This record gives sequence, structure tokens and C-alpha cells, in this order.
Amino acid sequence: MTHYYKLGNIPHKRHTQFRQPDGSLYHEELMGMRGFSGIQSLLYHVHPPTQIQKILLRTTVGITFEESGVLCHRHLRTATIKPGRDAVEARMLLLSNADVSISVARPTEAMSYWYRLAHGDEVIFIHEGAGTLESQYGNLRYRPGDYLVIPTGVLWRIIPDINIEQRMLVIEANAHIEPPARYLNRYGQFLEHAPYNERDIRPPDELVTHDEVGEFEVRVKEREYQRNGFSERITSYFYNHHPLDVVGWDGCLYPFAFNIEDFEPVTGRIHQPPPVHQTFEAPGFVLCSFVPRLFDYHPQAIPAPYNHSNVDSDEVIYYAAGNFMSRKGIERASMTIHPSGIPHGPHPGMYEGSIGKQQTDELAVMIDTFRPLRFTNHAVQLEDKDYVYSWLT
Repeated sequence: MTHYYKLGNIPHKRHTQFRQPDGSLYHEELMGMRGFSGIQSLLYHVHPPTQIQKILLRTTVGITFEESGVLCHRHLRTATIKPGRDAVEARMLLLSNADVSISVARPTEAMSYWYRLAHGDEVIFIHEGAGTLESQYGNLRYRPGDYLVIPTGVLWRIIPDINIEQRMLVIEANAHIEPPARYLNRYGQFLEHAPYNERDIRPPDELVTHDEVGEFEVRVKEREYQRNGFSERITSYFYNHHPLDVVGWDGCLYPFAFNIEDFEPVTGRIHQPPPVHQTFEAPGFVLCSFVPRLFDYHPQAIPAPYNHSNVDSDEVIYYAAGNFMSRKGIERASMTIHPSGIPHGPHPGMYEGSIGKQQTDELAVMIDTFRPLRFTNHAVQLEDKDYVYSWLT
């Protein structure tokens, strides 16, 4: 994030002596983006965060994409995936390119380890469920509709509430995910016309300092790309002290939650294009939120979107709730992919049928990528093969 936050105990000045009750020094750690020129935070540990006792290569998994076939619109029914395992192990990777990977998950267990993505930020959209995101920055409660934005370098685990069904959409970037630059002034503050602002951002609010000995595992994932896929390599780092031993931190870099219900939609006299729904951006893709809103109020307005060609992007929409005004045959947790190169638009009857309607109750997440997405074998198994013909009358 771009605004300052503080939690726990910190010294008056940076990089100065800060002593523990026994007289020894706390161990300062700078976590920052883009070398020393991006946003950053300072954390103070009981133990040095560099004291690794053992390193193991846990697993290397090869991810292959389907062979290139016809270019067409596609629909994945992800509601049918089976629940099980934890919030990382349960992920089913569906779509990927060099900039972003998109997965779904239905975890049922708490993570017994902590996790870090080595090469980029990630966003976990909580479609269903509640629980706690635990990190060295503290505890953050999550609820349905939350975007959990986790910067590179943060080690975390998800502890779901018992007996509450969990369903997640996961967006892993190969760079940093940030609010759109046009929403911010040159000081990093949200502008008045932005659809959300600092009040809507929820940082961790409970810092629990652990000073325990034992064996504690942190798993770090990195990727290596090949011609027709990539491999995911997970390395396990073991510590003899608890990794969440931070007594205080401050700065502008931290994990946070933003709930989709706090996104304020932009409306107009005629239909507004998708950029008004943009929520986050990253190199190679944007993330947008479709939320309940009033329809256009020009007397001749057509609320449903017009036919359009994604000349420079593949459009992915994950449908969370409500009735999407331009689509038929879509269910909760459906995912549609409309690739660049061919036009798409409302289903038959939906364009004219939208005339005179006053509002929509749809809730959906859209990811527009600027490089073509590839489909994994998991995605192919979830595909509704008839979707490409659903525009026929």
C-alpha cells in the first residue's frame, strides 16, 4: 500500500539501538520494493530472520499447457472442484502466461507451515469463507468478498474458520499489484474521484509476537518457464525459532484486505466501459470489480454492454453472485474467457432485454491480460464445450 501504518513497538529513530528486556538488540529488517526506491516497511524481530537451520527442496512440479487449438470463447465451471487440503495445496491452476497465473481453491484445513511467493505479489479473492490471514505483520481477519493483497516477501498462512466452507480465486503476479496510478495523487493519496480510498483498506490489526523454539517451516515457491509450460519449485526453510517473532513494524508495505462491497461503482447516462471498474493493476494485467449498481439513465440508454473486440487482451470473468446482465447459462463460480482476436458481447435477447431496467445485482471479478493466456489440463476438464455456440439464436 501507499499510506503509512504502524503496529506494535518500534524505536524513535530508524536504524538505531532498540533493546530487548535482557539488553540484547532487536533485529531490524527492511522489506521494500524496487531496491531501495519503492515503498517499504521496517520490522523488528526477536531473532535474526536469517538463522536458517535446514533447507530442503520439497517438490518440483511441471505444469504443462494444452496444445494450441481453435481460438474461441470458453467457459469453465469451477463450482464442481472438490474441497480439501490447505489454502496453498488446494489450488487448482487453470490459466497462466508470463505475467499472471489464475487458480481456484476450496481449502478445508489450516496451513501447518508459512508460505512465500518468491517472484511477485498475489491476490486471494475470498468468494466464500472466513478466517485469519497470519503473517509477520500480524493477524488479519477475512470474510466473503475480501481481496487479500499479499506483497512479495511476506510470509503468511491462512487459518480458516472451522466448519465454514471456503472458496477462493487466486491471482499470482510476476510483479507487483497496486492501485491504479490514476486513482492516486503525486503524494500517493487516493483522489476524491477514486472508487475506494484509505478508509476501505484493512491492514493487520493484531500483532502477536511469538518467541518459541522448535522446528518451524517456511515454504517458498518460485517458477521457471519453458516453451510449453513451466515448473514450480518449492523449497522448505526450517528455523529453530518461530518466524513470527516481530515486536513492531511501520511503513507503507504490508498485506491488506479490501472488500469488493466497498468498491463504489461509477455510473453514467450511457454505458460505462470496463476501465471504470478497475480495482488493481500490475504489469501485464488489470483486475476489475463488477458490483451492484444503478443502470444508465439516458432516456435511450441500453444498459447491457455492446459487442466489443478485445484487440489487446484476454478477458477473464469470475462470477461470484447475482445475475450477470449480459450472460445466460452462467452459475456461481463460473469463469469465462474471451480471448483477443474475436468479438464477444451479450447473449441473444440480453441486449434489448436490458432496456428499461434500473439496476443490476451482479458481483464478479474480471482479469484482463495483455498477453494470451494458456489453459492447463485442469481447465480443460472443467470446460463447458457448448459455450462457444451460446450466441446462436
